[in-house]
Amino acid sequence: MTVLKRVIPCLDVDKGRVVKGTNFVGLRDAGDPVELAERYDAEGADELVFLDITASHEARDTIVDLARRTADNVFIPFTIGGGIRSRDDAQAVLDAGSDKVSVNSAAVARPDLIDELAGRFGAQCVVLAIDAKRVVGPEDEPQTPDGARERRWRYEVYVNGGRVATGRDAAEWAREGVERGAGEILLTSMDRDGTGDGYELELTRAIADSVDVPVIASGGAGRLEHLSEALVEGGANAVLCASIFHYGTYRIEEAKEHLRAAGIPVRL
Repeated sequence: MTVLKRVIPCLDVDKGRVVKGTNFVGLRDAGDPVELAERYDAEGADELVFLDITASHEARDTIVDLARRTADNVFIPFTIGGGIRSRDDAQAVLDAGSDKVSVNSAAVARPDLIDELAGRFGAQCVVLAIDAKRVVGPEDEPQTPDGARERRWRYEVYVNGGRVATGRDAAEWAREGVERGAGEILLTSMDRDGTGDGYELELTRAIADSVDVPVIASGGAGRLEHLSEALVEGGANAVLCASIFHYGTYRIEEAKEHLRAAGIPVRL
């Protein structure tokens, strides 16, 4: 059976408004989340992701009211993330109408949270969000023939809205998360976020090759070609986009027509 690739608008929510920045900073307003969600539903989005981008940092409650208003007005699956720290937090947004919950900082702090959520709600409801940044490898890198150090890169997991480095390797954390019950990985390149320079394909491929669950590529979409690159070269199952849709650069119909023309199966 052909697996359809998905196009998923991402709505970063701060104080009840959708915002977007670059490299997790410099936020600017992009509109009302429910109004945008309705528009994307009408345009043919496959799913939606809402991320309360300051919930973990400011220890606020989850956006239950947003989930309820979205469920009343939108008829495609959507995920709520940000501030999900317990089964009760997840239960609240799922009861309000969300189809999935996304966990990030709280799961890194207490990995058993993934087991608990998967055990109660099923893996299909649990999305592990990973914010990764490219950093220089360890000091014990191998030497080149001339005695110099060969410069290597690795991808480190960051939490609390990209403010705190964890020391965790992104691929290793993705594997652990899936073993604990995560049914999907939402992978964001902090280096590419909001830049429009394209997805971090090396990172995306590394994670896609490490796990046997769908990987959603996030961070860097600027042109339609970037979407097809993430799905083909990066091995992702879905592409998450924000700025290119929020500010009218492209419409979802255009994105899907591009993917179809590139031979990538999508729902039209």
